[in-house]
Amino acid sequence: MDTEAQHTERDRSSLPSDSEQPSDPEGTEERSRSAFAGRITDWVPGGRITVTLLVLMLFLLLLSTFVLQPFQIPSGSMESGLRIGDRVLVNKVAYRFDRRPQRGDIVVFDGTGLFGHGDYIKRVVGVGGDHVVCCDEEGRLRVNGQPVDESAFLYPGDRPSTVPFDVVVPDGTLFVLGDHRADSSDSRDHLGSPGGGMIPLDKVIGRADWIVWPFGHATHLDRPDAYARVPGAETGTEPAHAGAGAARAGDGDG
Repeated sequence: MDTEAQHTERDRSSLPSDSEQPSDPEGTEERSRSAFAGRITDWVPGGRITVTLLVLMLFLLLLSTFVLQPFQIPSGSMESGLRIGDRVLVNKVAYRFDRRPQRGDIVVFDGTGLFGHGDYIKRVVGVGGDHVVCCDEEGRLRVNGQPVDESAFLYPGDRPSTVPFDVVVPDGTLFVLGDHRADSSDSRDHLGSPGGGMIPLDKVIGRADWIVWPFGHATHLDRPDAYARVPGAETGTEPAHAGAGAARAGDGDG
């Protein structure tokens, strides 16, 4: 009897088959990722701290590009709600997915070729199709025939406008005004310019939703109730007259 042969056969039969061999693909993948991350931290000066800072900077860049963008108020055109030096966060997804600015929103837009150069911040007073008039017999702004009580945000002592206007806002554009009317270059001052002082929707960067600095002035910027009773625009309405008045010097933020 070949004892050695029997042991060899028995030992071979006791080994697990290939299909029964233990596998750890997740562990292997995890080790591969750890090894790759280790090679990166070894290659980058400063190691793990530098890599962490770079990832954080990339995240903030993507956030600022596609979601939220900080904007510093450069002038007094939106006082007293937004003061010079205030920093606001602009919601860049507010008007995505077929959503459009509404009356009362505070928007940041690219004013290049429209108001001057750079970004501007103003309040939306009229949207596409709206008939916007100022001022009526009582000195009020009217939108689609409805008087608008702007006392909640208009700068104390300011009139709704010293420049008379009577316009219908073209579809796909906005009519915007500063809250500090006496210190704001806005749609009123550019009615005779190319584009008629209107802001195309594709120039809108986003909606200013929060004041984040200084902390003592931090707040959420809600849409005022002043426009809640304004009826929808009537198709085909025409202004009774169009008077832009004398154009004034821009405020530079605008």
